[in-house]
Amino acid sequence: MTTDAHKERPSLDGLGSALMSSGALSSDWAPSYAAVPRSAVLPDLMWPFDMEAGRSVAVSRVDDPTRWQEFAESDVPIVTQWDDGKHTGTEPGHVPTSSASMPSVVFRMLQELDLHPGHKALEIGTATTWNALLMAHRAGPGCVTTVEVDRAVATTAMATVERLGIPLHVVHGDGFHGCLEGAPYDRVIATCGLRSIPFAWVEQCRPGGVIVAPWGTNYSHADAVARLVVAPDGQSASGPFTGRVEFMKLRRQRFVHRAHSEYVEGSVADGDESSTTITEAEFVGEQFGPERFAMGVRVPRCSYVVAEKCDGARPVWFYSLSDTSWACVQFRDGKTARVWQRGPRRLWDQVENAFRWWVRRGKPDQTRFGLTVTAKGERVWLDDPADSWAL
Repeated sequence: MTTDAHKERPSLDGLGSALMSSGALSSDWAPSYAAVPRSAVLPDLMWPFDMEAGRSVAVSRVDDPTRWQEFAESDVPIVTQWDDGKHTGTEPGHVPTSSASMPSVVFRMLQELDLHPGHKALEIGTATTWNALLMAHRAGPGCVTTVEVDRAVATTAMATVERLGIPLHVVHGDGFHGCLEGAPYDRVIATCGLRSIPFAWVEQCRPGGVIVAPWGTNYSHADAVARLVVAPDGQSASGPFTGRVEFMKLRRQRFVHRAHSEYVEGSVADGDESSTTITEAEFVGEQFGPERFAMGVRVPRCSYVVAEKCDGARPVWFYSLSDTSWACVQFRDGKTARVWQRGPRRLWDQVENAFRWWVRRGKPDQTRFGLTVTAKGERVWLDDPADSWAL
């Protein structure tokens, strides 16, 4: 390894060349990409996302080494653990709980991190070790610490590091608390989704240091990468969102939906009825569309579920996370949408107001929003940090 790795001129494989062409892989990260192939850290049995099938599929290096290698060198996410390790067999489990992210996402986030040789860096979420090994190759020996909450995954990661001989400190622990023993860090990066940034990460990152983490709300999975810079006094970190992503959530912050029956004891007709001129097409949008991110930051402590469309009708449900208030809007082709809501929170009123606010502001995407983190909590802003609101 060399701390001048960014000066090398490596030859790239097909995926590397494609990543360079798309802008995901920058020239200064190309030597690390060439030195640490993703295939070197993937397990013999894995579940890559098959774009054609639209689902995760089991692929074995023993049974089909050619297909295994093709997926290892593809820009797709790969599940490496289901159900916190309780899963057995080759068929996909219920919930993916550890994975290798899409290489394009990995390198875009590493570009945001702005890691340089000699920087001390902390990673939260070791998984296969690929992200941490890339960082270690670039930063240099003894510069990178990675924390993994799952004991089995951490043990495998330690064995991988020993096998490859790249100096990387793997810690089994809860990354929510960071890793105080190596602080202060120049850079902190999370490879798991956050619903709030632990202030411990700000405290353990030096003034002027950078924190990169996927962040979102429980409203939906439409998350975005937050790039925060720690203030000179170390009492806050603030910065913009740089692009949309979806990651498995930090285990401490996983969200479990309450049963529908805990909210709606009878039927939707028990709620107060009204209507809205908002249409299905403009409100529902894409799965990870900016409107879902905006609704999450403007209507806190709320989740929503888009039901399947049947006979031209699509119900969309909203559930309060602070009480048992609920709302339902039913979109129907060619007709004005009907609304029902019940409880102390008038959820649809809040959602509709938030949606119209988003439209008035020019339908901003995630990159126009930003986040500020202090010991007292988090504030989100649009365009200007001075114009922010608490979550």
